[in-house]
Amino acid sequence: MTSTIWTEKYRPQTFDEMKGQTAIVAKIKAFVSSGSMPHLMFSGPAGVGKTTLALVIAKQLFGDSWHQNVLELNASDERGIDVVRVKVKDFARTRAIGDVPFKVIYLDECDALTKDAQQALRRTMENYTKTCRFILSCNYSSKIIDPIQSRCAVFRFKPLSEEEIFQMIDTITAKESLTVSEDAKKALFVVCGGDCRRLENIMQSCAVIKNDIDAELVYSMASVAKPKEVNDILSVAVTGDFQTSRKKLLDLMLNYGLSGLDVIKQIQREIWKVELDDRKKVELVDKCGEVEFRMVEGSDEYIQLESFLAYAVLVGNR
Repeated sequence: MTSTIWTEKYRPQTFDEMKGQTAIVAKIKAFVSSGSMPHLMFSGPAGVGKTTLALVIAKQLFGDSWHQNVLELNASDERGIDVVRVKVKDFARTRAIGDVPFKVIYLDECDALTKDAQQALRRTMENYTKTCRFILSCNYSSKIIDPIQSRCAVFRFKPLSEEEIFQMIDTITAKESLTVSEDAKKALFVVCGGDCRRLENIMQSCAVIKNDIDAELVYSMASVAKPKEVNDILSVAVTGDFQTSRKKLLDLMLNYGLSGLDVIKQIQREIWKVELDDRKKVELVDKCGEVEFRMVEGSDEYIQLESFLAYAVLVGNR
């Protein structure tokens, strides 16, 4: 067992190694091959390949000298206007080393930049187009001001599909000499939700415990309740047994160390598997949204979860 973090160990180095985002990778590959690239904006959830693709672009453009021609900043750590005025401008105003006529500035989590910093960045992108290209990465493109979006080619990333996650699992199990059951594969997909980075972290955690990975181990290492246990809580509640469902819920939260938000998200997924009329299922989903909002606003999670179970009892007995 190597001590390398798997998210780095299995990070793709070329376009052909990228999993998922096939259409986006094909377009970016065409940009790099032509040697002419606009400013880029990558938008999408965590762990789907935004940073990896930016680094692959840099390596394909500059080869071994890519470190000298790329400035990588995490905007969530350094998000004030001074970063744009000082660090970015100082790097952008010098020419690239090598045959490529421009440098690359990669701004990760740029939706955390303040509005003033975004306005300064807008002018910088205009002034240094000849010597620099920007790659902006964000989770929510709506938080980026329109003038910046209009200066970029925007690519929207999606979570990896079940097939792509399974391919990644097979690749890792072959290289690390692991055994992963079919149930464990499905559990890994459910737990990671299309997030490749989360998948690799969970698999590495499981591999430290034992080489034969099963669904039980996956749920335990991910601190996620088994779908069947959540389904049991709901099924008992809709039959009218509030006390039993409440006890099962509290035991579940204590055994797995789950927060109220974790639980309500899992409950929302399991509602559709409970034997109820579709209209009643819709009512429960609606209640899930209300409970989740109250918890985000600071309400006591145990009281809110109990209120949801009480509502499920009333809906089930109607």
